[in-house]
Amino acid sequence: MDTNVIIAIVAIVVIAALLLLGGWWFGKSRKKAIDKSVEDAKAKADERLAQEVQKAETAQEAEEVQEVAAEVPPIASTEEAKAAPAVETPESTGSRIQRLKAKLAKSGNPFGKVLFNILAKDHLSESDWEDVEDTLLLADVGAEASEQLVEELRNDARISGQSDPSEVRKALKDKLLKLVGTDTDRRLNADKEGANKPSVIIMVGVNGTGKTTTAGKLARLFVADGKQVMMGAADTFRAAAADQLETWGAKVGVPVVRSDKDGADPASVAFEASEQAKETHADVLIIDTAGRLQNKANLMDELGKIRRVTEKNLPVDEVLLVLDATTGQNGMAQAKVFAEAIGITGVVLSKLDGSAKGGIVISVQKELGVPVKLVGLGEGPDDLAPFDPEGFVDGILA
Repeated sequence: MDTNVIIAIVAIVVIAALLLLGGWWFGKSRKKAIDKSVEDAKAKADERLAQEVQKAETAQEAEEVQEVAAEVPPIASTEEAKAAPAVETPESTGSRIQRLKAKLAKSGNPFGKVLFNILAKDHLSESDWEDVEDTLLLADVGAEASEQLVEELRNDARISGQSDPSEVRKALKDKLLKLVGTDTDRRLNADKEGANKPSVIIMVGVNGTGKTTTAGKLARLFVADGKQVMMGAADTFRAAAADQLETWGAKVGVPVVRSDKDGADPASVAFEASEQAKETHADVLIIDTAGRLQNKANLMDELGKIRRVTEKNLPVDEVLLVLDATTGQNGMAQAKVFAEAIGITGVVLSKLDGSAKGGIVISVQKELGVPVKLVGLGEGPDDLAPFDPEGFVDGILA
């Protein structure tokens, strides 16, 4: 093939390629220009629309927007949300009393039922009266109180002779209420008019009675009544006690003063807790103590020291003895040791459910000379309430 022809063909191919490349480049540039034009037009349209909307808003609409914005709480950061655990709202005192009364009535406690069945008989024999006394003793009423109750029932005209069940029940209720005590002031000292602030409560009791748990539940009870509470973990003998108390406190926003090491001097923890409660103007300070019973002298020394150092900062208004109601008379000897060691002002009966013998309420008051102020029925966090004598007697006679 002629050289000139070859050159011409190559030139034509090159020109065609250049035309194709130019067309592609022109199309791409045009598309970019169109897209940019569309975007610019859209931006301008959005700007005009915003201006029109802004012009169209009335002063009243703007005011409404501001009011709504003011009611929206600030949103916490993720870290802040993690650092602030949800705080529970404990059940109110009134609701607790009603619920616990219903629980007691439904429990399997046979004390009242057995008594009623015996006394409702016509013309009670000596054997029947012996059964009454045995029932009272088995219910942990105590020998002296049982003898007193039997004597009073024997002399009640509503029971002797032809018995009316309703009258028998009324007579039994009257006698039991008298033994339990209806005129006793069972208020916690922190709830009384003119109470010290902070009002200091020391919790005592043998390990296993639910002492630390009761301290946590008591904190919830005060929080439900709107009080500012602090707790001191002075049970440094039991490693988990401070952790347990902190868990209870965290749920209702109650701070806990504790030692940073196990086995620390419990009196130093009590002292620090009383200082902090005073500085923060808390309403109530609850101090949990160890419940070991190595020997009476050791116990008295330790509890006495806790009380003395606490009173360098604040007076101690209340010493509550936590007693497991299911231990019955077996727990009375230990209760007396604590009463002598530190001087108790009231009793908290934990686990007063169907497995407990209701008469313990009567015997513990008679033996210790102080009132039952609080009772616990069940394992729930709000299963602690002020002791209501009439509700208690109604419950065991239900």
